Amino acid sequence: MAANYVVRYGRMRFLGDCAGLPGQEHPRGQAVVIRSDRGTELGEVLCPASERTVRYLLDRLEGEILRLPTDEDRERQERNNREQPADFTVCADLIARRKLQMDLVDVEILHGRERVVFYYLAEKRVDFRELVKDLARVLRTRIEMRQIGVRDEAKLLADYGDCGKPVCCNTHLSRMPPVSMKMAKLQKTTLDPSKISGRCGRLKCCLRYEYDTYRELEKMLPPTGSTVVTSGGRGRVVGQEILAQKLVVEFDDQRRVIVGLVDVLDVEPSRGRGPAPAERRARGEHENGSGARPGRLDGDALDSEMDDDEPTDLN
Repeated sequence: MAANYVVRYGRMRFLGDCAGLPGQEHPRGQAVVIRSDRGTELGEVLCPASERTVRYLLDRLEGEILRLPTDEDRERQERNNREQPADFTVCADLIARRKLQMDLVDVEILHGRERVVFYYLAEKRVDFRELVKDLARVLRTRIEMRQIGVRDEAKLLADYGDCGKPVCCNTHLSRMPPVSMKMAKLQKTTLDPSKISGRCGRLKCCLRYEYDTYRELEKMLPPTGSTVVTSGGRGRVVGQEILAQKLVVEFDDQRRVIVGLVDVLDVEPSRGRGPAPAERRARGEHENGSGARPGRLDGDALDSEMDDDEPTDLN
């Protein structure tokens, strides 16, 4: 029985669970010709599709590996690449002729030219039925119009981010995570839109990566505004250094001192708040009431917390 493999294919970098060739192993990075739900395509083997691996596939697409690429397959792919600009121009001209409110972004020709996929942006729904008929008549193949968002546009066209590495959406991300200004504020990054926005013009996806860790560490510190008793006296928390697990405390004589969490002897919560985490730990209480370390913030809790913010659209 042939083993299954996770294969990445298509301009949108789909991940498919594909049956391998009988009696043959496929190493990581090997180019293969597969049959997907869209047709015949070229893909790249990522890893064996174990039970654990398949659980990470958000949209499990099934297919099969047909063969390893031949010289004919490579020549056909090069021919498709050469024909893409011409097909793009044909579609753009027809869109302009019919005065459709849509911006053409990219075109993808499937390996066997069984289908040509046009990716476009539009603020509202577009009736492109006549456009599809015109394209099918000119290109003589099946036409698919696929509406995308601005983040998908970056996934198709962007190259490198401000960090100097290839953009995440075009490398390892298969799902665009929601990102809000709250995440930038918590991590104390600059709030200059030009510096925290990605190639798509929306907040950078990487702001989401360490958010859960910051949230966990923040829970361990007395909140801003609470009163703490330290070895140096009694003062009010006016700031937090989350990663360093330290507090900026202002004393009655207007001195501001950075204090470590271990130097906090007692905590008086600010008005309207419950006991601070440090005080609860001193009394033997915990966030979840069971003495266990608080778990990661789940998706539903995250969504509810972000209701008051302005999260970026997923697309």
